[in-house]
Amino acid sequence: MTTGFIVFCIAAVILIISVRGYEKKQKRGADAKFPAAAKELLLANVPFYHQLDDAGRQAFEERTKDFLFHTAITGVGGVIVSDLDKMLVASAAIIPIFSFPDWRYNNINEVLLYNGAFDHEYQQGEGRNIIGMVGDGAMQRQMILSQPALRSSFQGSEDGHNTAIHEFAHLLDKADGAVDGIPEYLLAKPYIIPWVKHMRETIAEMKTHEHSDIDLYGATNDAEFFAVVSEYFFEKPEKLKEQHPEIYNFLEKMFKPQDSK
Repeated sequence: MTTGFIVFCIAAVILIISVRGYEKKQKRGADAKFPAAAKELLLANVPFYHQLDDAGRQAFEERTKDFLFHTAITGVGGVIVSDLDKMLVASAAIIPIFSFPDWRYNNINEVLLYNGAFDHEYQQGEGRNIIGMVGDGAMQRQMILSQPALRSSFQGSEDGHNTAIHEFAHLLDKADGAVDGIPEYLLAKPYIIPWVKHMRETIAEMKTHEHSDIDLYGATNDAEFFAVVSEYFFEKPEKLKEQHPEIYNFLEKMFKPQDSK
């Protein structure tokens, strides 16, 4: 046995021990950031989780744990971040990507919780009306959410609105480099042109009909349309399928490709 081979074996053993030590440290860190009552909070507040089988729930828990390990949840202006807030933010992040086990958000480091609405300069006060936003410029890789809006999103799951899911839909849209309502990582190329055509036809119809069942904010532009109908898809899928079968089918291809085959 040569000296070089012995050195190689020793180095390999040291590397294996180091990797295992790092993995254990990562797991301890993730466990420490994961609320002790996570399961109870999910069961009581997240209908998506409640509808999963045991294996699905375990997978969902692991995904939310991983998200919380890699993403800080920070209160601003005296906001105290509770375990419920952590689980609601993490749930909103994982719900849209649950069908993609290997997906992890690489375009966010922190979620900031405000105690109310804010403006485009991230300032609070009278007259502010924004309750969720993906940061840009100096706020790149951050998301800003109103804490009351976050909580109410999960309390009224039948209204078709979920502010946090809306903002994470924007992040998915942004993953290909442009927030344009065309999430190229989710939508296969043959469907992109038909999706854009149908999206813009629907936006045009929304602008001429004041009583659309799709939130009229979705008619602002393509990006907001995608985020609004994504909320609708996860909050009231049966109604979306009934009222807008083509939109439902496109979103199913994006978010649940295994079910659309």
